[in-house]
Amino acid sequence: MGVVIEREEWALTPLAYPLLSAASLAAVLLLPYFSPPSHATAAASPSSHSPFDVGTTPFLRFRRGFLFVFSLASVAEGIHSVFGEDEFARCGLGREQMAARLAAAAAAVLFLGGFSGVVSDKLGPRQACIFYWMLQLAVGALKSFSGLRCAWISNLISALASSMFYFCFETWFVVEHEKQGQKQDLLFDSFWLMTFFESMSLLGSQGITNLLVNDDDKGFLLPYAFAALLSIVGLLYIRKNAPSTTHHASVIGSYQKSFFAHVFRDKRVLILVLAQASIHFSMSAFWFLWAPTIVADGRDAQLSLIFPCFLASRMFGSASFPWFYGTTAPFQNEDSLTIAYVTVGIALSIVAYDYQDIGTLVILFCIFHACVGFILPSLARLRTMYLPNELRGGMMSFSLGLANAAIFIFLMQGSYHQNIANSTILGFAACGLLVAGGCIHMLRRRRKHTRQDTRSL
Repeated sequence: MGVVIEREEWALTPLAYPLLSAASLAAVLLLPYFSPPSHATAAASPSSHSPFDVGTTPFLRFRRGFLFVFSLASVAEGIHSVFGEDEFARCGLGREQMAARLAAAAAAVLFLGGFSGVVSDKLGPRQACIFYWMLQLAVGALKSFSGLRCAWISNLISALASSMFYFCFETWFVVEHEKQGQKQDLLFDSFWLMTFFESMSLLGSQGITNLLVNDDDKGFLLPYAFAALLSIVGLLYIRKNAPSTTHHASVIGSYQKSFFAHVFRDKRVLILVLAQASIHFSMSAFWFLWAPTIVADGRDAQLSLIFPCFLASRMFGSASFPWFYGTTAPFQNEDSLTIAYVTVGIALSIVAYDYQDIGTLVILFCIFHACVGFILPSLARLRTMYLPNELRGGMMSFSLGLANAAIFIFLMQGSYHQNIANSTILGFAACGLLVAGGCIHMLRRRRKHTRQDTRSL
């Protein structure tokens, strides 16, 4: 007589996602009633200074169009990453082959992605965005055919496009904001709106993928074809509506001198480089390890229902950003950012070195994403304060290069050679976040001493 082994399935409470979404919407809708009047510009009406309708008419028109095309890019990014390692498994690849593909993509981004930021600064954000959409179109067209979706060239192009996503759109918006002469408050509002819309678009990409997913045997994959269609729309919009811009560093030699002076010789910017690299490495480590960490105890779990809660937590974190800066904020921005880094570092350290129930793991990962949603616009705000706009792409690609170097090493040693445990990778990510939190605290103290020295003069 055979023995039947029943597998226990862990179910997420149905109220988790609605509560997180409601908290995010409440943080956005209640902001106009609690933000100070100085938060709005003179162009806004005194009765309303919502972040969605503050600014001059040309700027509002540009920002609406920008958020539209940025959301399209986020949906395309989400479609290419929604399957995770299951995409490689469907192609018949083993653990070592998956690690080799991902490590090769990280190495490509490490060498090519570093130059892409410099090229973006040299040619301008418009050309960088056009090149990004061309990469997205290429990878969407290749992955539309089931025989090519796991090809080496598809993975390399997708990784390069994803690395450019982090700086080309931000640089484009900052340059246009400076060109129109708007106040910095509007720029800071736009940073958290970008993270908020990105999270919503990633949620939408999951729904679109589930709606369009079809049988692999048909040979043509509709989700990736839809991503290619979005790339065409984004490419046409950029070519028609994005004005060409010029940068101050028009000569390679002058760019190098400016980059060394403002990045390598400025400790404040180096702190931001380290902080950016740590958060991107931890996000990549989460993407690789969250699913095997949750099901490590042998129980089944509906991962497709858990992941939207993480994105809703990220929405909440980005929506809470405007509540923690300004004259009425309980902390200075650097203090809030330090707390966020320490919190996310502690959350990952608990996941790494102490076994937890699935429910506890989901809560810790939700905390992780809420802090990420707060950290990303905070770092963009500090970049605007300490870094010239014409060096933004190079600085961000440099920080991504550091993160990808660590990702390459851990993929080769951990997943390919199996010399490093998953808990060690998460622990390293947690240590990096805690160190970054300490560096941000040093940045706060350095800024305070600079102000005191200025007053004494």
